[in-house]
Amino acid sequence: MNNREQARFNMVEQQIRPWGVLDMGVLDLLPLVRREQFVPQGMEALAFMEIEIPLGHGVAMWQPKMEARVLQELHIQPADKVLEVGSGSGYLAALMSHLAAHVTSVEIVPELSEYAARKLTSQNIENVSVVVGDAANGWGTEQYDVIVLTGSVPMEPEALLKNLRVGGRMFAVVGNAPAMQARLITRTGPETFQRVTLFETNMMPLKNAPQLERFVF
Repeated sequence: MNNREQARFNMVEQQIRPWGVLDMGVLDLLPLVRREQFVPQGMEALAFMEIEIPLGHGVAMWQPKMEARVLQELHIQPADKVLEVGSGSGYLAALMSHLAAHVTSVEIVPELSEYAARKLTSQNIENVSVVVGDAANGWGTEQYDVIVLTGSVPMEPEALLKNLRVGGRMFAVVGNAPAMQARLITRTGPETFQRVTLFETNMMPLKNAPQLERFVF
């Protein structure tokens, strides 16, 4: 086993499995979708470390254990259509592309969108559409089986909940620093949702996310 594969093995055994990620469908993706090929040039050595890797524009790649845990919690199925709000490096979209029928990844920063699209193309991934746009307040009228917000929001985005089809799942980190809740939100009916708090975390904010109304006295 060379140094890079040893680092990948250590990442799985020392970071990801101890965080409760045991789904082999997820674990088998990690050597297939090579994380080091999505990090910024010159940062390949950081790809397997338990850190967020800065991408610029106030955005960072999640920690490896976060990516794997979210995939496990979403239970993405082969026929699912996925909406990703915030493309980042394209790595999470690449992982989801192997589980879903199609991923629409919307990125508000053109430079990041171009970066993600280039990385996905280099891996011959064809079932991801990377789009420049602002999906923080919803994305058209289409509905999705899975929605992932890669930045935190102060409150659940009502418009995006409407983009979730009945039976669909959304991952969102909700709240304000330093204590935010990672939630799995399942649409159980036309007007009903089930919410499960998965863990507490802290995450960079999603650009243009809806804000809580402030009372003025």
